[in-house]
Amino acid sequence: MARGQGEQSTKIDFKFERLFECDSYLKGYQTEIKRRAKILQETVEGISKNEGSLDEFGLGFKKYGVHVKDDNSVEWLEWAPGAKNMYLRGEFNDWNRQAYKFKKLDYGRWKLVIPPAVDGKCAIEHKSKVKLVIENEHGDFVDRLSPWATYVVRDKALVFDQVLWNPPLHEKYAFKHPNPPKPDRLRVYEAHVGISSWEGKVASYKWFTDEIIPRIVNLGYNSIQLMAIMEHSYYASFGYQITSFFAISSRYGTPEELKELIDVAHYHGLAVYLDIVHSHASKNMEDGLNGFDGTASCYFHDNGRGYHSLWDSRLFNYSEYEVLRFLISNLRWWVEEYHFDGFRFDGITSMLYHTHGIGHGFSGHYDEYFGLNTDTESLNYLTLANYILHKAYPFIVTIAEEVSGMPALCRPVEEGGNGFDYRLAMAIPDMWIKLLKTQSDEDWNIGGIIHNLTNMRYGEKCIAYTESHDQALVGDKTIAFWLMDKEMYTSMSVMSPPNLTIDRGIALHKMIRLITIGLGGQGYLNFIGNEFGHPEWLDFPREGNSESYHYARRQWNLVDNDMLKYKYLNNFDAAMLKLEIKYSWLNNDFNYVSQKHETDKVIVFERTNKLVFVFNFHSANSYTNYKIGVNVPGKYRIALDTDVEEFGGHKRLDHNTIFSTSEGCHDNRMHHLFLYIPSRCAFVLEKFD
Repeated sequence: MARGQGEQSTKIDFKFERLFECDSYLKGYQTEIKRRAKILQETVEGISKNEGSLDEFGLGFKKYGVHVKDDNSVEWLEWAPGAKNMYLRGEFNDWNRQAYKFKKLDYGRWKLVIPPAVDGKCAIEHKSKVKLVIENEHGDFVDRLSPWATYVVRDKALVFDQVLWNPPLHEKYAFKHPNPPKPDRLRVYEAHVGISSWEGKVASYKWFTDEIIPRIVNLGYNSIQLMAIMEHSYYASFGYQITSFFAISSRYGTPEELKELIDVAHYHGLAVYLDIVHSHASKNMEDGLNGFDGTASCYFHDNGRGYHSLWDSRLFNYSEYEVLRFLISNLRWWVEEYHFDGFRFDGITSMLYHTHGIGHGFSGHYDEYFGLNTDTESLNYLTLANYILHKAYPFIVTIAEEVSGMPALCRPVEEGGNGFDYRLAMAIPDMWIKLLKTQSDEDWNIGGIIHNLTNMRYGEKCIAYTESHDQALVGDKTIAFWLMDKEMYTSMSVMSPPNLTIDRGIALHKMIRLITIGLGGQGYLNFIGNEFGHPEWLDFPREGNSESYHYARRQWNLVDNDMLKYKYLNNFDAAMLKLEIKYSWLNNDFNYVSQKHETDKVIVFERTNKLVFVFNFHSANSYTNYKIGVNVPGKYRIALDTDVEEFGGHKRLDHNTIFSTSEGCHDNRMHHLFLYIPSRCAFVLEKFD
């Protein structure tokens, strides 16, 4: 039995009225919503009938690919409907092309059984390189990797070979810690193992375990989102051109070392989410899925629908039964084998629409979501994946990278939704970058900022962020670098003379983060290193930069140097998260924006009935006896202040001050306070009596 809860029910008890209560606009599209739900129901019933259970279907990795049995025999099963013949060759047989021939079964499947060696050992040794040989319909022989390969390594020609990973029992990593319970809100640390070292090299799983996880714990994040773990041929693709879907990236180490990383994270109470790429696949043939069975189809559509023009990659045929088995099994493999706690699904918008969202400026009209442009086959796969995952694992979390605003994407499947727990609030980082690129501080539209931060679908959870890996890529810059640019090279020493650019940058970096986590959603995300204002951009070694690793690293030496100002931003990030841990505002529905003054550049809002957030984005004006409204009477004190010395501020606020409310309505609140609000400063008041 798998580690999940076992068999899922075939009949889905849909409660559409809950969905329509959450969003009444959906009632006008209930025919289409129910049609999609019927397709899901038919898919679930069909799979259960054919396989005996959804569980059996989702554990396809236990049958497909290569398996060493208890008696040391080898069984290998593949699906290759277009192949004329299939063979196995490798180091174990001196790469003889036709010594081991697969037997053709029904439904395009091929099977090979290799008995144990004469001495009783497995005929294929642990770490031995192997390759499949496909004879296509034209009689040509081509080398391929198994789509189910769990470990592949690159040869001198930079092409991957499959490696049989079958370590002896004493070398297998044994998990010591269970998956942590499903968090009630997310503080996500997005990370890439390869760039996690300060040195110009590819870092390892072991390095990340020993050096980076302690940093994440100390900052206060409760989850890690790992990028570029699924094997990819081109390092500079950031892990988004997948060649082997079941294999961990061997650049960083072995499967056992990744297991240790995740287990150590679990020891610290951190959930670990995998950046899963099921929206497309690398077009590589020799070391990818493309052309696996000697045809242009197999796992993909065999026409224009099977190619992504912008990404130059292949697109899955989600209506094909064996493709569904492959992808669902892939999800469960990462949970069962590596104990991942969930997934961030990449490129959802591309999957949802036949146009892949290319050149499509979504207006938000519901016709765009329930019309003919929606690819309901892809949507059905995503809904099925969420249904199976959430039924099997109580701790699972799924996150959608989706920009169009598809309604019900993050509502339960049983309501007629698509089952994601969260979507990324992708408009928020776009807003911040646009403001920093195009407008001076004085021209910032305060109402527009509030609108973008709070513009989310009711009842659907969002993860807010100021910048992710997308904003750090070459061609763009980190927020810190947009704010301070070249001044960061000369004026970040604590001994440097006063510098207005650095002063502004440090102040706004903290304020932007605080208002984003304070008002932007039910989760928060930060990309590795940006918590301390990582400078410059991110660029992987490639031909265009002479294969340089200079920008493919994280400069921990900057934040660890006590003589540099990066420590101030790191300190603030930890304090900000500590306050969220104390008051849990991310999973509290109550928030009220009482003040958004365009001229004064002042924003005031309440969270959890205990906290009042106050921001002054004005570049020069400070305000004394500034009247703000609050709804809960009592005494307040400063709980967090961007202007303290520990965060690189000017110490303009007296933390010994106790603020007592006065009766009288202001800004539609029942009571009010009078405050001193310095320029380019934000603070949080906590009610304490």
